[in-house]
Amino acid sequence: MALNIPLKNRLSSTIFWYLFRETLFAFAVSFLFFFFIFFVNQLLLMAKDILEKKVPFNQVAQLVVYALPSIVAISSPFASLLGTLMTIGRLSSDNEVLVMLASGLSYKNIFAPAILVGIFISIFSFIANDILLPLGTIHYSRLYRKILVSTPALEIEANSVKHFNETVIVTGDVDGRRISDLVIFDKTSDGERRVITARDTDFLDAGKEGLRLDMKDAFVVSSKEVERKDYDFASSKFLRYRIKFEDLAQQVTPPGPREMSSIDVYREIKKKEIAVSKTVRSRTAAAFDAAMNLENIARHGQGTRQWTGRENVYNNFMRERRLLNDIREDRNLSIWRLEFYKKFSIPLGALSFIFLAVPLGLLAKKSGQAVGLVVGLIISLIYWAFLLIGQNVGARLGYSPFWSMWFPNIISAGIGILLTFYRVRR
Repeated sequence: MALNIPLKNRLSSTIFWYLFRETLFAFAVSFLFFFFIFFVNQLLLMAKDILEKKVPFNQVAQLVVYALPSIVAISSPFASLLGTLMTIGRLSSDNEVLVMLASGLSYKNIFAPAILVGIFISIFSFIANDILLPLGTIHYSRLYRKILVSTPALEIEANSVKHFNETVIVTGDVDGRRISDLVIFDKTSDGERRVITARDTDFLDAGKEGLRLDMKDAFVVSSKEVERKDYDFASSKFLRYRIKFEDLAQQVTPPGPREMSSIDVYREIKKKEIAVSKTVRSRTAAAFDAAMNLENIARHGQGTRQWTGRENVYNNFMRERRLLNDIREDRNLSIWRLEFYKKFSIPLGALSFIFLAVPLGLLAKKSGQAVGLVVGLIISLIYWAFLLIGQNVGARLGYSPFWSMWFPNIISAGIGILLTFYRVRR
């Protein structure tokens, strides 16, 4: 005797794999769309810094390859949203969803494959962001150092300030290999501080020796580190200044939290928290001592001298309290926490978008794919704006790093769950 099992309590494997393939294909197309946008943006950034300096094409191509993991990581969540919206929108506008429901199947058959695709994309994005991105950054830095050997002039830009170890260079307009209104601040091995200016300067690559600056009508002012009032000055029609390659190579900054794995970032955060905790205890003790001194003078001090002493102690107490507040709101630590949460929030944004995209796609009546494309792009822009705002307010205003990075995901998933309940109940 056959059992009568209601279809609405079952998942159809045929429907499941059909929707899974459709969603995955739409994700691939959407991924290529966003990948192209971010890829072009990366090329434009490189064009400004590298291509203008006539760096060999093969080295530029390698730099692009090493920058790909970051493009993959940020493209995946948006492609998840757009692909799901287009797939579900097409099914809804073609009445395929209506046929499934009329056949006795439930919305589980729509949500299950979409959620599985979202999990797959989140894992894919996390691997790109947490493993491939740090590796790409390491190779990027190595190649950039290699480029500096052959093209030291890469560091010279118009109207900019560049730091090279003990040397600071301020440039005016740059025309080809000529700099106008150049100013150099440096420190000699004898401890002298120098300011060197020139109206016109030609800069040339000196190979492994670094960068050579041929300065015309140069003016030099030097002073001792201890006796700043004891200074000398000199002028010259021609002055040659060299920047060593070792100083140029220091321009390649070490990896920051964005270029590190989540485990390494977490370990660094713990180290910074321990250091901040020690400093807070030290400053708290100093503030407490200042408060006790202030209380002692306030209780027992009399006369003008004691009043002056109380004012000094009070100022000292307020200074210690301000320093304590600044330490507790360590901006550098907040930036590391922001990047740590960002490593998880952006990949999992793909999954949160699934909860939003499915009910929105089910609302489509006509031209489901076109509507899904437009709505997906609008939501992507809003999500990106929320991420940028969250990162800025978290880093500059001291807002919670967790909420700054996770707020867009929570909002999109929350709205999606509410729309789902509305759709299912209706």
